[in-house]
Amino acid sequence: MSDLEREPASAALVFGERLDLARQFTRNLAEQGEIRGLIGPLEVPRLWTRHILNSAVVAPLFSPGRVGDIGSGAGLPGLVGAIVRPDVTWVLIEPMERRTAWLQEQTDELGLTNVEVVRGRGEEWSEGPVLDAVTARAVSALRTLLPLTAPLVRDGGELILMKGISAEAEIEKAAKQIRAQRLTDVRVEVVGSGVVEEPTRVVRATVRRS
Repeated sequence: MSDLEREPASAALVFGERLDLARQFTRNLAEQGEIRGLIGPLEVPRLWTRHILNSAVVAPLFSPGRVGDIGSGAGLPGLVGAIVRPDVTWVLIEPMERRTAWLQEQTDELGLTNVEVVRGRGEEWSEGPVLDAVTARAVSALRTLLPLTAPLVRDGGELILMKGISAEAEIEKAAKQIRAQRLTDVRVEVVGSGVVEEPTRVVRATVRRS
């Protein structure tokens, strides 16, 4: 295992009294992530900065309710969100069995009572548009991602999708899908500025069904 990145001072500010849980999850991911195909070999030395804190600063954007994380993978951002926001129920939707096994193991080990692990793809979701919000990180381009995420969200709910520096360009390329999914107030927000070393960009939008 590569050397785990030293914990940034900002971690205490972001996680507060939940910091010990964040440390435990980060340690587990550093020890098992590459072996279990959850993260690449170069990620451990930048795990806190690029992955854990990058996911954690998004958590305050969500209102209390039920939030879906499409393609949850290693639990980024869903498990991290569940640590930061115990008042939110996080539904981790992931098609790969070895990853859902990891997600359930971590949920149990960390004692997180606000997590549901669902094996499947976003397009296989059977409950209909019932979630208060949906998020995703590093899943696909926005024009591909919107038809996979918006149908899961209730009328008036939100999409809060983590994106990179090309977020604005992705919105332009997804104009057709934005109209088709009846999204309003589509915008890019940068979160974590002045708090963490690498702020996070998200595309936010409201889902309107009527």
